[in-house]
Amino acid sequence: MIRLSNIVKAFPMGSSELRILQGIDLEISQGEMVAIMGPSGSGKTTLLNIIGCLDVPTEGEYFLDGREVSKMNRHELARIRGEKIGFIFQTFNLLAYMSALGNVQLGLRYAHKNDYAPAMEALKKVGLGERFKHKPNEMSGGERQRVAIARAIVKNPPLILADEPTGNLDSHSGEEVMSLIDRLNKESGITLVIITHDPHIAAYCQRVIHIMDGAIVNEGKS
Repeated sequence: MIRLSNIVKAFPMGSSELRILQGIDLEISQGEMVAIMGPSGSGKTTLLNIIGCLDVPTEGEYFLDGREVSKMNRHELARIRGEKIGFIFQTFNLLAYMSALGNVQLGLRYAHKNDYAPAMEALKKVGLGERFKHKPNEMSGGERQRVAIARAIVKNPPLILADEPTGNLDSHSGEEVMSLIDRLNKESGITLVIITHDPHIAAYCQRVIHIMDGAIVNEGKS
């Protein structure tokens, strides 16, 4: 599903450069649930942005679902994101003036669709079929994150990327969200890559990648 070969990300700093990623080699199979862990500044978010086609590497090759995306332009990358990738963010990124249904339908618009039925079905999958009219400010944090998950899965992408998906939730809501993510992975075979600092969250994953100073320093079973 994902193959990264010698991925470098560098930014110019006057006459020199700042290397955020130091030559990452990583493969993730279809259906895997993988955690990426590391301290602040380790490069894990930069790596997630490259995997999510939000950025391109300075050097190296990135193949997603058999296609090389590391050399694509921004329009091609946007098309890949719309077709193949769902995103779950720590801050939910829901539009306050839209209902839960409207927010989930946004996930379809990114794929150039706007169907009602798939959005309702996605809300039912996350247990919010009866609350489709509610706006974010009428929901708990856990419910808002479930709306965000529904938005991520509505177009049936093969890959979902989650950046600290329980970071703004209390422990009970976080447990519910991770149980839901775990169930979706097992039932649908969606590949999941999760950025987290929490070993308890990483324990849900089949594999944990530890990053330090832009390099993978350890990986193995959770």
